[in-house]
Amino acid sequence: MTENSIVRKTWSELSLDELYSFLKLRTDVFFVEQRIDEEELDNRDQEPETQHLWIADNAGTAAYLRIITDAAPTYKDARHLFGRVVVRSDRRGEGLAQLLIEEVMRLHAEHPMLLHAQQYIAPLYARYGFEPFGEPYVEAGLPHVMMYRAASK
Repeated sequence: MTENSIVRKTWSELSLDELYSFLKLRTDVFFVEQRIDEEELDNRDQEPETQHLWIADNAGTAAYLRIITDAAPTYKDARHLFGRVVVRSDRRGEGLAQLLIEEVMRLHAEHPMLLHAQQYIAPLYARYGFEPFGEPYVEAGLPHVMMYRAASK
């Protein structure tokens, strides 16, 4: 595996070590660093269609996100939502989140998508065609905005 190779697996394909590694990263960043005190394990990780994408290195998971597929559209025609985008502190600034987002766009360009963006990072998602809608809101104690991207043709 190269330094920035992206791994993509569903729940049933994950090893215990892989699961532990990305859950550790998510809790280290969301709970310890950002002090989010809301539920992290929401039962969406283990849904059969949820895709887990990550980049690993010798220290474990360096960057991660997941793609959820809903049975019915939750906004307009969007059934796909990606989130839990996280990069380990010692690997930030290397473009790892962008690599993962580009992979999502490659895999799901033909699908409209949603995301719940922390407000400060919304400009990153806008570069990939996501547009904010609705009023900003607070989720997990942090300012967020909903964003939508139509399917690419």
